[in-house]
Amino acid sequence: MTGVTAVTDVTDADFEAEVLGADLPVLVEFTADWCPPCRQMGPVLKAVAAEEGDRLKVVQLDVDSNPATTNAYKVLSMPTFMVFRGGEPVKAMVGARAKRKLLEELADVI
Repeated sequence: MTGVTAVTDVTDADFEAEVLGADLPVLVEFTADWCPPCRQMGPVLKAVAAEEGDRLKVVQLDVDSNPATTNAYKVLSMPTFMVFRGGEPVKAMVGARAKRKLLEELADVI
């Protein structure tokens, strides 16, 4: 179902299976349609997924459609990025950033 170079959408319904149960570390972008910095991150996330697809799964979660997961992780600002490994959040970052910066911040968790 998921291609290694794609950014896939996850929901409250499949978050546990797709993120918490994943074999690879997972970068989750908590995003919203009304958030311009979130839209800016689209191409960056696709590039990260393409470069790191063998070591990292990249997914997006729409905060407006998926309040349970958003609230469970106390996400207040968009975009928020969280890295999950072994079913646990191991890193959180808030705000848009360049691909190089994002990869530097991910280096210690992938």
